[in-house]
Amino acid sequence: MNILIVKLSAIGDVIHTLPSLAALRRLYPDAHITWVVEEAAADLVKNHPYLDTVLISRRKSWSKDIQKGKILKPLINTLLLIKELRRRRYDLVIDFHGLFKSSVIVFFSRGKRKLGYDSLQELSGLFLNEKIPEDMNKHAVDRYLDFPRYLGSKTDNVEFILPSNNDAEAKVRLLMSKYKLDDKKFIAINPVAYWETKLWDNEKFAHLADLANNKLKMKVVFTGSEKGSIEGITSRMTTEGINLGGQTSLLDLAYLYKKAQMVITTDSGPMHLASAVGAPVIALFGPTDPARTGPYGKEHTIITAGLPCSPCFLKKCSTKKCMKDISPEQVFAVIEEKLRKE
Repeated sequence: MNILIVKLSAIGDVIHTLPSLAALRRLYPDAHITWVVEEAAADLVKNHPYLDTVLISRRKSWSKDIQKGKILKPLINTLLLIKELRRRRYDLVIDFHGLFKSSVIVFFSRGKRKLGYDSLQELSGLFLNEKIPEDMNKHAVDRYLDFPRYLGSKTDNVEFILPSNNDAEAKVRLLMSKYKLDDKKFIAINPVAYWETKLWDNEKFAHLADLANNKLKMKVVFTGSEKGSIEGITSRMTTEGINLGGQTSLLDLAYLYKKAQMVITTDSGPMHLASAVGAPVIALFGPTDPARTGPYGKEHTIITAGLPCSPCFLKKCSTKKCMKDISPEQVFAVIEEKLRKE
């Protein structure tokens, strides 16, 4: 049996789909399973023990080339992806994404059973021949698990399996040695998020890190895609903040978060990565709904300002009050409470 999973991005969404991959592998142990993913989240599924093939769509790179007037290269690469996609006849194609860009993949796959949500969002259901209802009141992990449940899988055991990577593990050991970090003796903070409305103030992150350093005598490690943006926090600190911005891949982060005492984060891909590897998470939420996309599991803590306008799902806001009303002292109190329970 040949199965195709279509879940292209983003990092959090790909992580949310991993338990469904595990459920499908249990249900079809001898199947050949292929996953189509975009390059930003590809490391989460490349060399995955439950996958046989990973096809990478470089759609964003191709779009940039087209904007620059470079048409030939993205056209050739798109045709090559379609050719790779059609090397295999799929008995089952599952569109976990439910958008136009994923429906195009479904169309070109020529699958026999094309399964997705009963939705016409961005015409996503146009090429499906089998549909299930989408329950937006569920957490994304449980919503995606509705597909293997529909196919007959038991989903009581929710598994987040990531690819093993010896290089990433060795790199994290070197970083921990360099900064004199001991296992479970430091706090990781991820201050980044794609939406500006999800961001917390740099001054508040700096004050929180100083509280952890001064009162708990715990080192604080900041992670993110760019060193410069984190310097906006560490430069405001009166104690030492370790800036690992731009120094870690996704799998590096996974190993680092495993070693942390806890992870404090905005609503972002790294939040879901920390949750997936079992790190206790303190997540700051404003415009989004933690019931749908919060860190999965009971061991995590959500902090919100509790405003009646939340969740609004707005990427732009004139006040950003839902994040501004969360104080460093409020977050620090949760850290202390978690440590007392350890």
